[in-house]
Amino acid sequence: MTTPTRLYTGFRFPEGGRWHDGRLWFSDMHTGEIFRADPDGDQPPEVVTRIDDQPSGLGWLADGALLISSMLRRVVLKHDPDGSRSVHADLSAMTDAPINDMVVDESGTAYLGGFGYDLYAGAPQTTGPIFAIPPTGEARVAESDMVFPNGSVILPGTRTLVVAETWAARLTAFDIDEDGNLSGKRLWAPLPAGSTPDGLCVDVEGGVWVSCIVNGRFLRVLAGGEVTDVVDVPGRCAADCVLGGHDGRSLYLLTSNSWQPADTEERQGRIETVRVDVPGRQ
Repeated sequence: MTTPTRLYTGFRFPEGGRWHDGRLWFSDMHTGEIFRADPDGDQPPEVVTRIDDQPSGLGWLADGALLISSMLRRVVLKHDPDGSRSVHADLSAMTDAPINDMVVDESGTAYLGGFGYDLYAGAPQTTGPIFAIPPTGEARVAESDMVFPNGSVILPGTRTLVVAETWAARLTAFDIDEDGNLSGKRLWAPLPAGSTPDGLCVDVEGGVWVSCIVNGRFLRVLAGGEVTDVVDVPGRCAADCVLGGHDGRSLYLLTSNSWQPADTEERQGRIETVRVDVPGRQ
């Protein structure tokens, strides 16, 4: 891989990267802003909306409404195309810890991970949940025994959900049934020792790009654990990645100097890009 090309700077902690309607979308977790950006870096990113919380995962319903994971409030917000906002799902009675990243499938069901414990306060580590949230918003716990569930993808042409377990250095898979329930939990790919998988994206061949937040690298991984490509970002927190661009072959890298809110006030977060061989789905 070549050295990444820098597109945008000046963020605190860019997260939740998505490719949607020909644009790069992402949240800045530590400012509460949701951005939409030109994929070539020709224009400054546009602030779509702001929330009074830490936003993380993003996704869309069939009617164009944007879903936003509001981490500390433990709700999923719905930002409608007309600019109105409402609570799509309230998970505050189901977990005391922050919620995290999510993916939305073609039916409009969101799969959302939860920390399981207060990482920011240094609480003892415990397992976290995955919530399934149908388009009607009635959330349920779909899985309860995950080691810090984080980024997730649905493999193209399948009903297979793959979830990063950050502190277990692995990707875990589930089957999604017709009712949106998860079953068949299994190891999809062990990652190299020391890996800390955070955000994920998937290409058309089913290769999963993995952001390793603590050890500052991005990996392309196949089922079973083979690593085919590596992009190193020394000294950076590799928070998320997303495939997009005009031909789907641009891999956008979302990084920061730290994951702690107090350490990111100098706005050293940035978005860079590298070209890859296998495109993402457009």
